[in-house]
Amino acid sequence: MKNSCISIDGESGAEDALVGNVNKLTVSPPGYSGAPRKGHLVFDACFESGNLGRVDYINDFEFDLFIRPDTCNPRFRVWFNFTVENVRETQRVIFNIVNFSKTKSLYRDGMSPVVKSTSRPKWQRLPPKNVYYYRCPDHRRNYVMSFAFCFDREDDVYQFAYCYPYTYSRLQHYLASLERKHLPYLWREQLGLSVVMYHTRCLRSCLLLSNNCRRKTH
Repeated sequence: MKNSCISIDGESGAEDALVGNVNKLTVSPPGYSGAPRKGHLVFDACFESGNLGRVDYINDFEFDLFIRPDTCNPRFRVWFNFTVENVRETQRVIFNIVNFSKTKSLYRDGMSPVVKSTSRPKWQRLPPKNVYYYRCPDHRRNYVMSFAFCFDREDDVYQFAYCYPYTYSRLQHYLASLERKHLPYLWREQLGLSVVMYHTRCLRSCLLLSNNCRRKTH
């Protein structure tokens, strides 16, 4: 997914007009003016593999989150990946991702989102008992995934994702590390460009059998 970053008002915009990821969006109670206080959450998805298009304030403990559709399929909405900061210690929240497109989800069978923070950089799954996947009449009968979370360190930046992210850049670094090994049975070549102008690579390997190279494409 191509990441375009904008700053938007949490109360504005329609679900069908999500044109970019939120960029350091501070969500404060309606009518509040002045500098953000601790507990006025700051959302960001303006990074590689990030996806969060809109945040609606419901109350101090609950937020509706809207994810952007896939680049080539505007009706497909599944992936999310965003950060939250400016939290208050022991602050409890419920995040509702309100515009999933899938009728079936592994979230119904015990899967749960992953989370990490600056002081705990290893991804961990949320407890499945805190995750709910259901169809909601308040959101065009879209499928909603709600999860509860308690922030415990005020100076941390927390990151939540659908599952363990694996970015395009990470893949390219891995493929480059293979190339640096100069393996006689492995090479890489470019097939073309994706719709967002990323290089599409073909990784080839060959099995050496009796001095003959039999190629297999992966």
